[in-house]
Amino acid sequence: MTTDHRAAQPSWSASTSKDHGDGAREPDKSAGQTRQRTSVPGRIWRVLVWGAMVFFLVNVVLLIATVAVNSVATRWFGTLLPQGFTLHWYAQAWSDFQLASVLWVTVEVVGAVVLLSVLLGVPAAYALARVQFPGKRVAMLIFLLPLMVPPVTYGIPMATVMYKVGLAGTLSGVILANLVPALPFVILVMTPFIEQIDPNLEAAARIFGANTFRYFRYVLLPLLVPGMLAAGLLVLVRTIGMFELTFFTAGPATQTLVVALYYAVFSTGVRAPQSIDAMAMIYMAITLIWVLIALQFVSPTQIVSRVKEQKR
Repeated sequence: MTTDHRAAQPSWSASTSKDHGDGAREPDKSAGQTRQRTSVPGRIWRVLVWGAMVFFLVNVVLLIATVAVNSVATRWFGTLLPQGFTLHWYAQAWSDFQLASVLWVTVEVVGAVVLLSVLLGVPAAYALARVQFPGKRVAMLIFLLPLMVPPVTYGIPMATVMYKVGLAGTLSGVILANLVPALPFVILVMTPFIEQIDPNLEAAARIFGANTFRYFRYVLLPLLVPGMLAAGLLVLVRTIGMFELTFFTAGPATQTLVVALYYAVFSTGVRAPQSIDAMAMIYMAITLIWVLIALQFVSPTQIVSRVKEQKR
């Protein structure tokens, strides 16, 4: 009994090549065409995404450039560039809008909010990271609630209560209003940061005779300083740009820079647009400086990566 070996041979004409009758075979191009057809939608999506990003960035850059150029322009009507350039509008904005007192109020509010949020938020984050108790997830949700809802939803009722108790319009009222979202933000940043610290360090410090103060001073505090610095800088940037809560609770003498800029734009009277743009550039420069400083100490994806590491 013989075995037909031709059945075991692959059929080249049906799979990967074509026989022209003279022994020459042509490779099958169907696989390459399939890969080409599947890669075309991916290329289209990449082009669309990059096109949308470039379009957005170009518009933002042009808007900022327009404000910057107009803040130093003498006259700019219907021409590509202004007729002349001057820094007079910055001096006029500084005197007309009383930016010296506004900047001082901004420094007081931001400094107090950063200090209080770090002093109160770090112990709370340490307790949430180290202590297991019933309802821990609910407590964490309550802490983070001001970050998950728009500030307007709780800002108006909070401002109503402050007006009734006499805190609205005062520096203390503005600080307390900005502390509401700042404190949960510190807890959100510091909790995964503290969870990365090995709890065995405390046991080792106790074995070597360190009391609670010495453990905090020489072991825990040096490990917490980078996280505290990052959280404080992020709260600082967030508080400088916080408009809603400050607008609801600030008075004439307790306006921060962002609220003063809003009143300068929408207040009654004839004001030179160059002066308002100069004030906007001052606000933009201050915010940008602190953002660049914050990015030196913390990455924008730092919180997300730490949360993912903890889930693993």
